[in-house]
Amino acid sequence: MEVYIPSFRYEESDLERGYTVFKIEVLMNGRKHFVEKRYSEFHALHKKLKKCIKTPEIPSKHVRNWVPKVLEQRRQGLETYLQAVILENEELPKLFLDFLNVRHLPSLPKAESCGSFEETESEESSKLSHQPVLLFLRDPYVLPAASVRSHPRQASPDTCSCGSSQTGSKKNERAGHRLLATKISQM
Repeated sequence: MEVYIPSFRYEESDLERGYTVFKIEVLMNGRKHFVEKRYSEFHALHKKLKKCIKTPEIPSKHVRNWVPKVLEQRRQGLETYLQAVILENEELPKLFLDFLNVRHLPSLPKAESCGSFEETESEESSKLSHQPVLLFLRDPYVLPAASVRSHPRQASPDTCSCGSSQTGSKKNERAGHRLLATKISQM
């Protein structure tokens, strides 16, 4: 995993004083995405990380954040901070990965469960679930209005809702194929 902070910008708000947003670039397994964070979010992360891993120094909280030279120094310091967390720790805590919006994969090296950045997030949400598969034989949005059923739970006459996105039972699979073959022969 590689992390950079290529830029920052000043945000003005009607509700509060203006603040600086840092754009974080995350490169992992050939993929790149961006996350935007305020300094206060870095500071909150640092306080949580100190409880479970070795952390480097974080740039000072008290600076005049409207001076461009100072903001550039803070950007460099935060980039160095993120990179040092990655380099100095054999395994990265879940809360660090959450901060960077990185998915938690069992095969991901440098990932351990040290807590979540968002404490309310449950582990259940990351488990795979079986989802029904819905097949449209014709585009349901171009059917004449008379053929559309009024009850949302009733399937359109040109749909087959059977099977599962995961491996389903052979009986359901055969029934779905028979239903699909029947619908195709009626066309």
